[in-house]
Amino acid sequence: MCKVLKVSRSSYYKHLNKKESKRSIENKFLEEQILNIYKANECRYGAPKIYEKLKTKGIFISLKRTQRLMSKFGIKSIVCKKFRPFSSRNKVESRQNIINRDFSTTGINQKWVTDITYIHTIKDGWCYLASVMDLNSRKIVGYSMSKNIDTTLAIKALENAYKLQKPNEGLILRSDLGSQYTSYEFGEYIKGLKISHSFSGKGNPYDNACIESFHSVLKRKKLI
Repeated sequence: MCKVLKVSRSSYYKHLNKKESKRSIENKFLEEQILNIYKANECRYGAPKIYEKLKTKGIFISLKRTQRLMSKFGIKSIVCKKFRPFSSRNKVESRQNIINRDFSTTGINQKWVTDITYIHTIKDGWCYLASVMDLNSRKIVGYSMSKNIDTTLAIKALENAYKLQKPNEGLILRSDLGSQYTSYEFGEYIKGLKISHSFSGKGNPYDNACIESFHSVLKRKKLI
């Protein structure tokens, strides 16, 4: 065997008797711990968070060592690319503001508010979400998701809400001045449902604060 490998007999036996180093044993233990944390958090944790998790387990190593070990094991956190939402260059005109920040109601299906936002999903990446919220219950009564931000998305969300709630006449829908809501198609659709359309004031983000707050919370969640 030694002749085939072209090594001396003494070197061969020295290698057989060599014990695993303390550092090597420690690295194997750390590898197991890091992988457990990484998998338990759906591969979303980077070195800083794994480093903090190790400390809670009583394992104190430097952040640099954590990064080095992760690099050695080929572990990387899932990073969402920055998304640039579509911005219309069309001139925004003021429309009728029926609600005028009077969000009070005496029952459900009296005043709804709708808005479109963009969210990141694990399965499909960036998508657009149109939601309809009841201002009495503050619950989402209809929604629609799509890769495209268009009038169809806005109509679908309202259609779902209308079919589910079956509101009586007198319902007011509040939206911003986005092109999806000011379009001829949306105007005709809402007119057919006998819903009054109230638009938020130009450049007034507080007019739709309730649904925008909901969307803000939703963006921090992990969505399928």
